[in-house]
Amino acid sequence: MKSNAARFRGCREVLAALACLALCGGAARAQKSEPGEKQLEAFDRNKFDRPTKIDNRYLPLKPGTQLVYRGHTLDGKKRVPHGVVFTVTDLTKVIDGVRTVVCYDRDYEGSTLVEPELIFFAQDNDGNVWHFGQYRETYTETEFVGGQAWLAGVEGAKAGIMMKGQPRLGAPSYSEGYAPAPYNWTDRAKVERVGQKVCVPAGCYEDVLVTVEFSKEEGPRAQQLKYYAPGIGSVRVGWRGKEEKTRESLDLTQVLQLGPEALAKVRAEALELEKRASIYSRVPPAEQSLGASSR
Repeated sequence: MKSNAARFRGCREVLAALACLALCGGAARAQKSEPGEKQLEAFDRNKFDRPTKIDNRYLPLKPGTQLVYRGHTLDGKKRVPHGVVFTVTDLTKVIDGVRTVVCYDRDYEGSTLVEPELIFFAQDNDGNVWHFGQYRETYTETEFVGGQAWLAGVEGAKAGIMMKGQPRLGAPSYSEGYAPAPYNWTDRAKVERVGQKVCVPAGCYEDVLVTVEFSKEEGPRAQQLKYYAPGIGSVRVGWRGKEEKTRESLDLTQVLQLGPEALAKVRAEALELEKRASIYSRVPPAEQSLGASSR
């Protein structure tokens, strides 16, 4: 499930994109804020005593949990089958001084995998679930197109909050993180409704929290609605606005707890993405040839 400003495909600069784990530079751009709204969240790595125990009521992330979603996106008037398989792995990764939980998200069009993604989360002492970055790859039916990454603490990227410990209706919106170009992550979220009842193929849920996600650049033209059930997490994704890239509808169809063998398979796939994302940063940067400069 991709958020508004970050969801785009067709990235062709593979080497530059993979280098973002070490080289995604750029300064944060100033943005106007609503009254009482913080531009970015106040991050303090000293407030994460047990960061990998994520038991937030609306976004619990227990290793081995797998959520399966089915729905569609709209391409003009054409409905394209769409599915997502989201798995909480048993991997962790230290980002900006905090140990995070690695989640593995696989995005399908029909039966074709088009975007596998690693997403990094940690919970602070107040129960807020923080978002520390992503590494996403893009595929066509026949080939790997490219990868893009951003990590909090690397060249201007900042962690944000994916789910508040105490979400409140009427509270100001909050940043879900910031990443400069080429990722351009500027997404924000706000509580839209509380106490909802939602029925999806996986079951019916009470006391559902609804958030609206948007970017400062696109505003009301591109908004994503996410429905969170207590003890489960996201159970539905919807949209509103005129921008086509937000027109994604998904319902939760299965909630699974993977056994050791299935979890090991997911772990291996996630580690393959991790390897591809980091290999470019293991070698020295490109330099101009001495011979070329003397010609």
